Amino acid sequence: MPASVTRAYVGASGFSYPSWRGGFYPAGARPADFLRLYAERLPSVELNTTGYRVPAREQFERWAAATPAGFRFAVKLRRFDERVRLLGDRLGVVRLVVSSKRDDALLDRLAGTQLPLALDLHHASWDGVDVAPAVRVNDWEADAPFRYLRFREPPYSERELREQAGRIAPLLAAGVDVYAYFRHEDEPTAPAYAERLLELLGSHAASTT
Repeated sequence: MPASVTRAYVGASGFSYPSWRGGFYPAGARPADFLRLYAERLPSVELNTTGYRVPAREQFERWAAATPAGFRFAVKLRRFDERVRLLGDRLGVVRLVVSSKRDDALLDRLAGTQLPLALDLHHASWDGVDVAPAVRVNDWEADAPFRYLRFREPPYSERELREQAGRIAPLLAAGVDVYAYFRHEDEPTAPAYAERLLELLGSHAASTT
């Protein structure tokens, strides 16, 4: 892919879905092979299970080993956990879900992690608060070297995917990394949307070179 498109870490929210067999995965695929097969076609995945129970250290190491260089994990957490660093250079962004009221001390602590953080802020008291160097989820205008986008309202038409590609392409061209994830459904629509969005971004990049 052109260099600007490689900054597009587009994927699905999760990968371990048996119902994707016969669609995104081969019909006879083993669950143990799902991540490897996923990573052969998409450059990133959002891990949601980590937001409910942080896995053992060995699980992070296995995930990293199952994916190629350049692949990125976005990890959901409800509080920061150092085990995510075991993903090494496969770790992209940590999405931290915050349901509590505004807490400036929390921002100070998070700044010390020195990892890209996307804050999923659920309480109205956070409205208007500057969270730099972190970004807010779905904040297209963030003053940061990356954006974190979650597409949660499928289905998405071709027109809608083209519109999103048109918004993302200038960010990539400006050197901004874009992490973007489609919501999981029983049918493998999320990886299909992700693949199509990457195709459209590739077309944008080719048209400007």
